[in-house]
Amino acid sequence: MTLFADLLSTVFERRYRPWGPVRRDSRPVTALVADLMGGAGEVTGAGLARQIIDRYGEMDDDAKLDFFRHIATNLAIVPSALRAALDAYEAEGQSKATYRAVMAASEPPRQELIRRLNQVPGATKSLVRMRADLLRLARGDEALQALDLDFRHLFASWFNRGFLVLRRISWESPADILEKIIAYEAVHAIDSWDDLRRRLQPKDRRCFAFFHPAMPDEPLIFVEVALTRGIAGSVQALLSENREVLLAQDADTAVFYSISNCQAGLAGISFGNMLIKQVAADLAAELPGLKTFITLSPIPGFTSWLSHQHPQASKPDGETLRALAAHYLAEAKRPDGMPLDPVARFHLGNGAQLHDVHLNADTSPNGVRQSLGVMVNYHYDLKKVAENHERFATSQTVAMSSGFRSLSANATKLLTEEA
Repeated sequence: MTLFADLLSTVFERRYRPWGPVRRDSRPVTALVADLMGGAGEVTGAGLARQIIDRYGEMDDDAKLDFFRHIATNLAIVPSALRAALDAYEAEGQSKATYRAVMAASEPPRQELIRRLNQVPGATKSLVRMRADLLRLARGDEALQALDLDFRHLFASWFNRGFLVLRRISWESPADILEKIIAYEAVHAIDSWDDLRRRLQPKDRRCFAFFHPAMPDEPLIFVEVALTRGIAGSVQALLSENREVLLAQDADTAVFYSISNCQAGLAGISFGNMLIKQVAADLAAELPGLKTFITLSPIPGFTSWLSHQHPQASKPDGETLRALAAHYLAEAKRPDGMPLDPVARFHLGNGAQLHDVHLNADTSPNGVRQSLGVMVNYHYDLKKVAENHERFATSQTVAMSSGFRSLSANATKLLTEEA
């Protein structure tokens, strides 16, 4: 896998390398953009791209907004050109020439700008950071949000699964990668190097991440896995300093207890579904004794939802709380029919099924705040994930175990009686 990643990195880095220092151009960055889009030769164009990226990196937020608004306004689709191309396509019928004209007119020039900026080494990482800025600064601005669609369209191709490399992160991984795992952990904070070691070094622990050859030192997303006997119902127990370590070959269950996206600039580019399924398949091949692949997941919207239910249901006993959590996950929906809870949308969309609910499963301040300490298991049955995914995608059908269904039904009765 390392050799494969190195080969891909070599391919991605065989782009323009300047023969000498690039003289800084003092003109406004908009002039550099115009030159780059004006058909500059390969060497000149790559030098311009390098300068634009470097100049962007020196900008404050106001200058970045001006830059984004310039390319959003001046490198947008030209409606008259698109109408003319469509008219010719309709009048003359589909041909190579008319179809090419429609394609050219329907693609905004700013997509080509992003491609040309990406021709120099290290540019992909810079463009991902550029999109993170755009997402942060574009709130409420329709033109900038439209520009983001161009970034997202290109990134969906550049970060296609075929380019991603799955690597195991271990205690022996490079220190800079380990530091980023600590920094990017978004579910259960890693408090120290000792805490990280407890998650990576023992024989019953695994961590896997996707990398892209153009960003070989930056994990895109990673998942932490505990190998256990039986299904886990407490994240504090999983992470306990005094827990008993299990031999990997003695485990029968793989518990995915944390999954973290690392790059804000890749928001909306889905990797998690591919990561969990790939890791589950790889672990099943490595450890034939593993029979169950399951998560121990947070329920981030539960407390907020519960606060809007009938007052008598706001201070439930333990079993009622479990039932209400099951009902929330299975029945609380957005206007579009999708689950209200974002983690539920993710796992159910991946083909998992709701399996069980646990009290006092996350007693951290964050766990209590977002879900009163309740957590849920999503079961990844490798024989059923495709069917579950298809049913969820086409009809929003939520897959769940019989026990989970009974829990949810109990809460439905409670809420109906109290309404």
